[in-house]
Amino acid sequence: MVQVVLPNDANPLGFILGGTVMHLVDIAGAITAARHTRSQVVTAAVDGLQFLHPIKIGDLIILKAHVTCVFTTSLEVEVDVFSEETLTGRRQLTSHAFLTFVAIGKDGARVQVPQLVIETDAERRICEEARLRRAERLRNRQT
Repeated sequence: MVQVVLPNDANPLGFILGGTVMHLVDIAGAITAARHTRSQVVTAAVDGLQFLHPIKIGDLIILKAHVTCVFTTSLEVEVDVFSEETLTGRRQLTSHAFLTFVAIGKDGARVQVPQLVIETDAERRICEEARLRRAERLRNRQT
């Protein structure tokens, strides 16, 4: 996803609002999850959201999202956010987050998520890290 940062998206300092970034991260993640599952999805968790650098009015905000791992009825999506200066093309990683979505059928019940094709050692490592985040979330939910 790409869009320009306009004044109505910004704080008095001229930088995009954190809440606007969170909203766009959620949308990019949900689109990615829905395209993988081909079902409706709801956001279940956000892990590790970090704001590393501000994005100025007039810059582009670029969101790149991909599925990291699937479980039974849920999946994790990683979203990276970049700023791009429109005049120079200079890009910078500005935010990063992991989101968990639950796939929902037409009747409102959870549905099984299609498997993710994992082919490389790097993809296996990324999925294992997602499984660890999920296990920690589930532990915290029970306390």
